[in-house]
Amino acid sequence: MNLTKLPGTMTINTEDHLTIGGIDTVLLADKYQTPLFVYDIALIRERCREFKETFERKQINAQVAYASKAFSCLAIYQLMAQEGMSLDVVSGGELYTAIQAGFPSEKIHFHGNNKTKTEMNAALDYQIGCFVVDNFNELTLLNQLASQKERTVKILIRVTPGVEAHTHDYISTGQEDSKFGFDLMNGQAEQAVIEAMNLSNIELIGLHSHIGSQIFESDGFLMAIDKLLSKTIEWQKAFGFHLSVLNLGGGFGIRYTKEDQPLAIPELMVSIIDEVILKTTELGIPMPEIWLEPGRSLVGDAGTTLYETGSQKEVPNVRNYLAVDGGMSDNIRPALYDAKYTGILANRATEQPTATYSIAGKCCESGDMLIWDLPLPKVQEPNVLAVFSTGAYGYSMASNYNRIPRPAVVFVENNVDFLAIRRETYADVMQLDIPFPTE
Repeated sequence: MNLTKLPGTMTINTEDHLTIGGIDTVLLADKYQTPLFVYDIALIRERCREFKETFERKQINAQVAYASKAFSCLAIYQLMAQEGMSLDVVSGGELYTAIQAGFPSEKIHFHGNNKTKTEMNAALDYQIGCFVVDNFNELTLLNQLASQKERTVKILIRVTPGVEAHTHDYISTGQEDSKFGFDLMNGQAEQAVIEAMNLSNIELIGLHSHIGSQIFESDGFLMAIDKLLSKTIEWQKAFGFHLSVLNLGGGFGIRYTKEDQPLAIPELMVSIIDEVILKTTELGIPMPEIWLEPGRSLVGDAGTTLYETGSQKEVPNVRNYLAVDGGMSDNIRPALYDAKYTGILANRATEQPTATYSIAGKCCESGDMLIWDLPLPKVQEPNVLAVFSTGAYGYSMASNYNRIPRPAVVFVENNVDFLAIRRETYADVMQLDIPFPTE
């Protein structure tokens, strides 16, 4: 990591310790123990405002919805509400948490490829703002449930536009062969639009597309825009479809390592906005409201995980393993996606590397490796290792594998630290266990 380019409020203090939000991370590790997720709240606010202010400068009607699968909890939902964001949820659990957080229900959008009847009823009762409909079963059931409640519900039709983002296969979603959405090329999307327009308790307000995650270029978004708007004019002429909302999803990439070179958010957004303006003008159709769903790009590089280093193993002429007190139980992404990270010793932040370590987790799996070949100063006693850009899909995908309690989560801002999620205890881990019956 180039220490001249630390993200957000990160600095190095006079003790050569990494600080975030004005607070020494070594002190945070001591106060809350490790592993520990630390979120730079000022950076999250900055990212939110980048999205919203770009739309405002371009004078475009828009909604920016936090894709909360990246990281969900009461405090993050309340922070997003403070910043005037909308919210994207993908499960009953995320929806329930959002409501408990007091998030405005009319600004909640409900995603998911298999929403249950219970989840849909709850969302209808909470009077959320919009459903993103993913398949024909959902379309029919949603209309039935809305009818029973004498409601009309706003929806977007999720379309797979046949655009493949340059990303990992598991996080590509816009191609034809995907579990998500109605395919644009085989006629399913058109059929869904026609059916939705003819359902009495459904108000179709627009189309949704999400082409993947960790995307660094605008090309895929521009292709999706062209395909969707070209179909829009066809459908408008054929059966009177009117596009009020064009939701282009999220997937905006962040910098995990020096090899990652994502476009700046304002630059990427201007490309998207300009393409929508150009295409709608060319086709002679009204400018729709643009919705986006950033998740990782709001919280990803705002999160840092602190670990304590532990055992070491040297394999002569091969590598040196350095273990930490967490691993795939708090960050499954390296094992799942071959995701890459970097980090430093938070307590020796500017000390020059003299060794190379492969950072191993403590789970009983050979694949539990967080970082391969990380240059660090020589480690001879416990140190605090800071792994950067862990704010998205770290805690939200954490597990109790090996019965390891999930870490605490701390928010830091303006020299104040706030415990957003307490550390699990062993008692928490087994609280749902039921003893085997005895005679």
